[in-house]
Amino acid sequence: MTENFELDKYLNDGIEDILRDMKKIALYNPSMSVFMIKFALACKKAENKRRQADLKGEHIPPFLIASISSACNLRCKGCYARQNNICADDKSANELTDSEWISIFKQAAKLGVSFILLAGGEPLMRRSLITSAGRIKDILFPVFTNGTLIDSEYIHVFSKNRNLVPIVSIEGGEDATDERRGEGVYEKLLTAMDELKRNDIIFGSSITVTSKNIEQTASDVFLDEIYSKGCRVIFYIEYVPTDASTKNLAIDDEQRMFLEDRLVALREKFADILFVSFPGDEKLSGGCLAAGRGFIHISSTGDAEPCPFSPYSDTNLRNITLKKAMLSPLFNKIRSTDVLTQEHTGGCVLFEHDDIVRSLIEKKE
Repeated sequence: MTENFELDKYLNDGIEDILRDMKKIALYNPSMSVFMIKFALACKKAENKRRQADLKGEHIPPFLIASISSACNLRCKGCYARQNNICADDKSANELTDSEWISIFKQAAKLGVSFILLAGGEPLMRRSLITSAGRIKDILFPVFTNGTLIDSEYIHVFSKNRNLVPIVSIEGGEDATDERRGEGVYEKLLTAMDELKRNDIIFGSSITVTSKNIEQTASDVFLDEIYSKGCRVIFYIEYVPTDASTKNLAIDDEQRMFLEDRLVALREKFADILFVSFPGDEKLSGGCLAAGRGFIHISSTGDAEPCPFSPYSDTNLRNITLKKAMLSPLFNKIRSTDVLTQEHTGGCVLFEHDDIVRSLIEKKE
């Protein structure tokens, strides 16, 4: 990364862009509009906290990714988490409790974190925790879910707590979605979307971009359909191969350029959709944002990790504060090397260069 790259300015400007787009999304939704006004003020306060920390030499990232559950009710083909034994049918006996997670979320708010992405496994399997998280209004929680567990009770929770934004995973049309996620899942997603729209709940979609579905999921036809369902946030996340047999599903440089070009056109056509491309949008950040540059990942058992695709840790949140975890020796070592700017062919540089990360965690001070 360049010496004069201003990371903090990039991150703060990025948050301003997100807030601006979310305000446009919420324009015709009174409940969301009221929340966005209050949340924008909270973001300004959080930015000031991060700026004060930077003056002390303590970089606080504005984002966290929290995998709050190791359990999932689906068995998606090519799932990275299952392949690496990070999630299973049942939860881990060592998962953080609701109170432990809420403590972490409150510490995050106090430090100046503005966004916590809730992931899994399937996060909606932690109903009481999701409900409790909604009470922490200074944090926006995008909830990355397979969508099959959205019921009337969750509709009520999302309606009451506008800082909980469901992000429903979809692979494209019915054939593509059911082929990866299981028969009948696509219809369940459409039903969930209809219920969310009927209750004026702003929601988004997360699309795992592969070499097989990239053209369909970036097409006007597909986006017109989910837009009509009420989707107003789109995450394009490049597929990370689970092993050598699935490398053919990772997009290549030509397809990556295709997606970049399409995003320019899509952002112009769908002015009231927030589009996020990962890791595509990281290009402008001087390198990967993992390991505390822009975010850290917390596993279901409390390990502080560089990112979900780099499950290495020297710190557990059961034994240390979130602030200290952000300053972990492993994160400092990763940021002090050039690994975050290494070339890579998949969706995650740390996954592809995990030998470097492993060598850093094994390296003694």
